[in-house]
Amino acid sequence: MGPMPDPKRDTYHHGDLRHAIILSALEILDADGVDAVSIRAVARRAGVSHSAPANHFRDRGALLTALAVHLFHALNEKIESDFASAPSNLRERVQSFTRMLIDFGLKQPNRYRLLWRRDLLDDTDGQLQTEMDTLYDRLADEIHRVGVGKRFDRDTYAVALWSMVHGYVSLRLDGNLESRIDPRSGTKRQDAIIEAFLDAFAT
Repeated sequence: MGPMPDPKRDTYHHGDLRHAIILSALEILDADGVDAVSIRAVARRAGVSHSAPANHFRDRGALLTALAVHLFHALNEKIESDFASAPSNLRERVQSFTRMLIDFGLKQPNRYRLLWRRDLLDDTDGQLQTEMDTLYDRLADEIHRVGVGKRFDRDTYAVALWSMVHGYVSLRLDGNLESRIDPRSGTKRQDAIIEAFLDAFAT
């Protein structure tokens, strides 16, 4: 006989099992990484039978995709909230956006890495595409407003900045870079690279 459901969990997820499953998956992801997230492990954490998640997620890929949607949505909400009180200075808005992405990646690496695992996520999922496009379009719009250059279109500049930020985070997470201070400006290297990008392409 399998483990009995946790009564406290039953009360918690009553009427919202899907949300409880996603939160349980998030707990496992944070603690042990994406490889530990399975239908059975999530069901056990949520305190339900191993077949219960099938009512909401047809397989592990659907569960991980839903988890990625949840994380992208949370990122978009945070950006929207931050920008509501952000300075009107366009460069500072771009810095705020990229700083948030870098901080997210460095402080919550398992969540960050999942977002870019194309081999694990369903790219045909409409909600996933919407959330990803919302995040990208926000950056592209801010880059366009700054006017970093006129030789290429806004997407080229946005992809360049996004690639730099993602590359920096990945190098830090893999132990290939350390947190340093730029000796000339006295600012954190992770902030200085954004300034350098904006300076290099400023019109």
